Amino acid sequence: MNLVRHLRFFVAVAEEGHFGDAAARLEMTQPPVSQGLRRLEKELGVQLIRRTSRGAELTDAGRDLLPRARLLIDDAARFLGEARHLHDGSEVLRWGAVPLAGAAAIAAVAQRLGDVSSGQEMLSATAVSLVEQVSAGTLDLAIVDAPCVTGTLTTGPIVVFRRHVVVPAKHPVTTTVRPRLRQLAGLDLCHQSRAANPPAHDQLIDRLRESGLDPRILPISSSEHLVAAVAGSGAFGLTADAQRLASLDSISCLPIGRDATALRLRVVYRESALGEVADVATAALWKISKATG
Repeated sequence: MNLVRHLRFFVAVAEEGHFGDAAARLEMTQPPVSQGLRRLEKELGVQLIRRTSRGAELTDAGRDLLPRARLLIDDAARFLGEARHLHDGSEVLRWGAVPLAGAAAIAAVAQRLGDVSSGQEMLSATAVSLVEQVSAGTLDLAIVDAPCVTGTLTTGPIVVFRRHVVVPAKHPVTTTVRPRLRQLAGLDLCHQSRAANPPAHDQLIDRLRESGLDPRILPISSSEHLVAAVAGSGAFGLTADAQRLASLDSISCLPIGRDATALRLRVVYRESALGEVADVATAALWKISKATG
């Protein structure tokens, strides 16, 4: 049994309180998570999670062992990260960004980071996953959407990006003189699942409700997924890459609900020595936000 892998299942279920949300966080389907947890419990000889009608809750044994499980996972990730640094060389910068940031912002950051490092590796993942990897040392820094639970990581200033609303090309809102978000009532919202970053997700939904819109969420994982869902399913979405999508005939990008739909990004990192590099990444975000705002 891969102990560290199965401990990740345990920690995810314990922290999410729900097997489905834990699976989404781990970017897996639910059955392997449930089966893996049962195998871990059998191996340890104790029940860690109690299955309930509301989801999952810790047993007394699970509550006692959870802190140790977190430490083991962090130690394993840190060990792998240090080994990779030794293998590849310490000058390779490993960083990540949430897909929501958009291609323009990610490209701008990559270009600037190329000026301060001899090599770089970039990972696209959810905010929850990126924070975990920066905390464990497998990533040097990451760009996440805010608000976000960052633990003990150092966080840079928030950079606000104005997002466009993506709608089907033939939707009535596209011909309205002064379009409003409430005109999208009845359409699903294409967006990442809540498990990707619960605080940011909840804040967005609250702001949409204040604007008269309470959509059902249609989970997506990429810009391509967004375009397909909007064009083919009559949904709507949000994008920081309106210029990139402007040439597509099947959709329209509208600058409505700017404050309610704004994207807030910030750089997070663990090592103080990376402060200057983080500042470079933040400066690149500021520049592209002004250019596209």
